[in-house]
Amino acid sequence: MTDPHGFLRTPRRPVPARPVQERLSDWNEVYAGQARLPLVSQQAGRCMDCGIPFCHSGCPLGNLIPEWNAYARKGDWWAAAERLHATNNFPEFTGRLCPAPCEDACVLTINADPVTIKNVEQAIADESWARGYAMPQPPERLSGKTVAVIGSGPAGLAAAQQLTRAGHAVAVYERADRVGGLLRYGIPVFKMEKCHLDRRIEQMRAEGTKFLTGVDIGGDLDAAELADRYDALVVAVGATGRRELPVPGRELYGIHQAMEYLTLANRAAEGDRDVPVVTAEDRHVVIIGGGDTGSDCLGTVLRQGAASAVQLDINPEPCAARRDTEPWPVYPKVYRISHAHEEARGRDGADPRLFSSATLRFEGDRTGHVRALRLAEVEPEGRRPLLETEQVLPADLVLLALGFFGPERDTGLVRQLGLTLDDRGNFARDATFAAATVESAETVEESVPEGSATRAARAGNGGVFIAGDAGRGQSLVVWAIAEGRSVAAATDRYLSGSTVLPAPIAPYDRPFIA
Repeated sequence: MTDPHGFLRTPRRPVPARPVQERLSDWNEVYAGQARLPLVSQQAGRCMDCGIPFCHSGCPLGNLIPEWNAYARKGDWWAAAERLHATNNFPEFTGRLCPAPCEDACVLTINADPVTIKNVEQAIADESWARGYAMPQPPERLSGKTVAVIGSGPAGLAAAQQLTRAGHAVAVYERADRVGGLLRYGIPVFKMEKCHLDRRIEQMRAEGTKFLTGVDIGGDLDAAELADRYDALVVAVGATGRRELPVPGRELYGIHQAMEYLTLANRAAEGDRDVPVVTAEDRHVVIIGGGDTGSDCLGTVLRQGAASAVQLDINPEPCAARRDTEPWPVYPKVYRISHAHEEARGRDGADPRLFSSATLRFEGDRTGHVRALRLAEVEPEGRRPLLETEQVLPADLVLLALGFFGPERDTGLVRQLGLTLDDRGNFARDATFAAATVESAETVEESVPEGSATRAARAGNGGVFIAGDAGRGQSLVVWAIAEGRSVAAATDRYLSGSTVLPAPIAPYDRPFIA
C-alpha cells in the first residue's frame, strides 16, 4: 500500500470518455486521446491492499490487482506491466471490454465507491506497449510436440500463446479471412480498435505461433485428419449458435441477426467496403435484446446515422443499487449505462431501452420489407405478454441480439470428432478439459454422478481439448482468456507429463453471482 489513507482522501474518478457528439462523429475508441496517467496513478492509490483481496475472487484470471495498483501509484510501469501480464495474456483487451466484476468485488464497495481497476489495467497495458515492454517471448527450446488450435478468439489465442511459450509448435486455424474471432468482427471499433489485436498477433507470430485463415475445419479440412496430424487439438470455436425469435413476420426483409450486422459494419471499418451491406442510415432501428451485443448494435447504428433507435429488453428495469439478495462481493444486476446508452441519451434525451417488453410480431409493406414492430409489456413473473399494453414501433431495420445457445452443433467438426453435448448444450468435457466423444460416452459407468457436467463429459477423449465458450457457453472475454490459459496447462500436461503453466479456473467454475 503506497498511501494508507488514499481511499479516505481521494474520491473515485474514472477516466472520462470523449464528449458524446465528438465520438458519434467518428469510429475511434470512446477514450481515444484522453489523458490517463496522472489520474490513473492517483486512483490506484485508493487501493487498500486488503488482507484478503476479494477483487481476486471477482476475476477468473486471479489478477494481482493490489500489486499492480501499488506499482501504478508509484509510476513504475515496468513492474506494473510484469505483474499484470503474469496472469493475463491480453490486458489491453480486458481493460477495454471486460465489465469489471473485480470492481464489484472490491472491498471498498461495501460502503464506498470501488477502485477504478479497469482504468488502471488499461493504462498499464497501453504503457507496456508504448514503452516497449511487451516484447515477444519465444521459447528457449522446443518440445518436438505439435498442437492445432481451432478458433482464434480470446480463448484460442490465449491457449496458443501459452503453448507456444511452453515450447510446442502451435498452428491456429481460423475459418474467417482474418484472425481474431469475435474480437475482430463482433466487437465494434469504438470499443476496441483493431490495432490492439493486430499487434498481439504480430507478437505471437514472432514467438513462433502460426496462423492459417480461411480454413473451415470440418468443411474445408477434415477435423479427424487434423487431430491425427497433430499431437493435440484444442477446440476453441466459441458459442456462435444464435438464438432466434419465432414470431409472425420474422421472414420479412430488414430483420437481421446482430452478429451478421456487426460483422458487416466491422468489415467496412477494415476497409473491405466503403459502405456496409446493411446500414442504419436514416432508418428507424429496433434492437431486440438488452445485453452487451444489443448495446454494441446501438452504438453502431448511432454512428451510421439512424433516424431513431430503440432497444427492447424483456427483463424488468434493474434497481439502482444492490438488493439484499445480491450482497457484496457478488456481481449484482443493477441499472447500468453503457457508452452507447449515454450516446443515445445525449442525442434524444431519453434512455433508448424499453424494459419488460416482448415482441409480438413484425409488420411489413407490399415489397416484403419490415416497417413496424408490435410489442407488449410482460408480467414480472412468467414473462407473458399483457395484450392490453400492445403498442407499435416504426421499424425499418430490426436487429436480433438475443444471445447464443452454445456452439454450432450440426457441423462437420462435431461429426468428424464425434463430440457430444453436456447438459448445458455445450461441448462436453471432463475435469481436465478433455473432450468427450460419442464413442467414449458409451464406456462411462452408470455410477458416475450427475452434476455440472454430463456423464458423457466424464469420459474424456485423449488429445482433444475444449476451450472457451464452446465448453462454457456464452461468457465474458476475461473468462475466455482464463479458459485458454487453463486449457493450455491441461494440454501441456498431456503432452509432457507435467506442466508449470498456470490454470486459473476449472471447467465447471462459474462467475461469483447470487
